[in-house]
Amino acid sequence: MQTQNSYILAIESSCDDTACAILKNDQVLSNVVAGQEIHRQYGGVVPELASRAHQSHIVPVVDQALKKAGIIKEDLSAIAFTRGPGLMGSLLVGTSFAKSLALALDIPLIDVHHMQGHILAHFIDTGQEKPTFPFLAVTISGGHTQIVKVTDYHEMEVIGTTQDDAIGEAFDKSGKMLGLGYPAGPQIDQLAKLGDPKKFPFPVPKAPDLNYSFSGFKTAVLYFIQREQKNNPDFIKENLYDICASIQFTLIKILFQKVEKAVQQTGIKTVAIGGGVSANTGIRAKLVSYDKMGWNTFIPPFEYTTDNAAMIGISGYYKFLEGYTAGMETTASPRIEL
Repeated sequence: MQTQNSYILAIESSCDDTACAILKNDQVLSNVVAGQEIHRQYGGVVPELASRAHQSHIVPVVDQALKKAGIIKEDLSAIAFTRGPGLMGSLLVGTSFAKSLALALDIPLIDVHHMQGHILAHFIDTGQEKPTFPFLAVTISGGHTQIVKVTDYHEMEVIGTTQDDAIGEAFDKSGKMLGLGYPAGPQIDQLAKLGDPKKFPFPVPKAPDLNYSFSGFKTAVLYFIQREQKNNPDFIKENLYDICASIQFTLIKILFQKVEKAVQQTGIKTVAIGGGVSANTGIRAKLVSYDKMGWNTFIPPFEYTTDNAAMIGISGYYKFLEGYTAGMETTASPRIEL
């Protein structure tokens, strides 16, 4: 293990956020994110526009991260970057920049799995307790819904996953049906606080073992809205709070039914959530409620829930301690197993 300080520059560019962070060991010195507002008008991320924006953002973001951290590039010990999964064009921008910078500085290059980053975000030094191995990680985002058994920093086994759509997509698509803007998930979360979560019962899809399915839920919401609007064209407007509360209540129920089952099957009662949807206040409150049942639960700070480079940096840091180095032949991969 390293005994002297290490400085890791991390780059995250898997989707529509260009991010760079500087870590001194497991402490975040800077964490800069440049978003892309242009996608809102299209109701979702447009891959070609995302990759173009990454190209214009990456140099200023890296420069700002270094300045905020108070170091120069010659102080860096290694460059970590998101290899995948994600949008190919977006990943290529981050991968190419990382390889070029590592080559120019003659320091190690470290590739990181995006979802491992979300899981290991819990090990960033925030002054809070960190999970102990083994633990169950529930990764929830616009593209992933997984239950992962984590036995070490980079030893992870997916024991449950979605068979179709992810929970984040279920939130966003349901919100779109209600006329909400993109991304709709955070809006549903806020509106749900004002409604009755049991006003409109939605079905809970069945999926084998610890796996998930959300496509049927989206269809059920669509048919429900179409049916009610035939009788009352103003149904959504008059019942928006209750609809959002009922949607959120059901999605949380779907999520935690399988988490409870995973805890029973594995006997592991340490559970941590990660990914963009872990910012949802209803999900956070539900997870914490299991502490009364003897679980030991972990929720990441809000700034480390959505895509950010600090989580890539902490994963890269632990790989760096192990002496891991990626070769210059390493390429971006839009689909990559955990």
